[in-house]
Amino acid sequence: VIDAKSGEDITRSVLTQIIMEEENRGQTMLPTPFLRQLIAMYGDSMQSMVPPYLEASMTALRRNQEQFRKSMAGAFNPFEAIAKQNMAMFQAAADMMSGKTPPVPQDEPADEASELADLKREMAELQAKLDKLGKK
Repeated sequence: VIDAKSGEDITRSVLTQIIMEEENRGQTMLPTPFLRQLIAMYGDSMQSMVPPYLEASMTALRRNQEQFRKSMAGAFNPFEAIAKQNMAMFQAAADMMSGKTPPVPQDEPADEASELADLKREMAELQAKLDKLGKK
C-alpha cells in the first residue's frame, strides 16, 4: 500500500492496523504472553532471526491447515456417498410407488439370452413349487 500524498510504502502500518482492529473485536490470535515475548525480542541480539522464524512458522501452519482440510474432506466423503446412495434408493422407491418403471442400467448391457435363461429357470422352479402344492 502506497500513501497517495507522500509515496511512502505504508503496507506494514495498514496490516498492523487491520490486526489491531480484529484483536479489538474479540478475534484474538495474538495472546498477551506471545505479545510480551515478541516485545522483549526488540533490541535483543536475536531480533533479526524473529521475522524469518515467524514467517516460516506461519508457512508451516498454513501447509498443515491445508493438509488437515484435505484430510477432513476425505473423511466426510464416505458420508456423502452414503447420502447419495440413500437418495437414489428413495427416488427408486418413490418411482416404484408412482408406477414408473426403473430405467435399465446403462453401464451393464443386457444379455438377452442370459436373462431369458434365468426367467425360464425361475418359471420352472415356480412350476415345480405349484405342482408340489397341488399334490398336497
